[in-house]
Amino acid sequence: MKPYLICHMIASVDGRTSLRRWRPVDESRGALFERLHERLGSDAWLVGRVTGEEYGKLDAYPRHIEEIYPREPWFVRRDAAAYGIVLDAQGKIAWGRADIGGDPDGVSYIFAGERQLDLGRALAILNGELGIKRLELNGGGVTNGSFLRAGLIDEISLAIFPAVDGAKGASCVFDSHDAEAGAAAPVRAMTLASSEVLEGGAVWLRYRLENG
Repeated sequence: MKPYLICHMIASVDGRTSLRRWRPVDESRGALFERLHERLGSDAWLVGRVTGEEYGKLDAYPRHIEEIYPREPWFVRRDAAAYGIVLDAQGKIAWGRADIGGDPDGVSYIFAGERQLDLGRALAILNGELGIKRLELNGGGVTNGSFLRAGLIDEISLAIFPAVDGAKGASCVFDSHDAEAGAAAPVRAMTLASSEVLEGGAVWLRYRLENG
């Protein structure tokens, strides 16, 4: 069984997600994202490796270690109030901090796939091992796109702000690597669950997805 997966993002009217590029500038947008995150009431949030590197705070691990670790899941704790999850199939992120946004940081890990990451299997492990029933997906665009094309997203929560980016190649809500550019998402239907006008002219849209 997998968690209920909500892709929660904020974007400009042209679907771009890099806030520092938006015009006009408004420093309150990040705080609004956090308030909406709290309203979604998820057990955990998930990002990809590129986004996760922003949290790592360590340049690199030692090149050599004496101990060999088994290829099996390892958990610092199973009773956390919330979990932050990073997809890092090659183990490239070096973790060197004690907390993330005030939440204690203890690095657990799981394996999901023999040669490549199996997203559905990863979600099932998070549900079975940690009891995560409601998971929030926060990108970046390539990670969001991978879950979308795998038919694993149950809901899209998108706050659109009165701002534009306007540049080719800027980060967007859903994206892909070149190799996946021709793969269509198996979405059969999208139903508007709610819409809400927020401060500053932003609009919060929530859609439930039916995947094929």
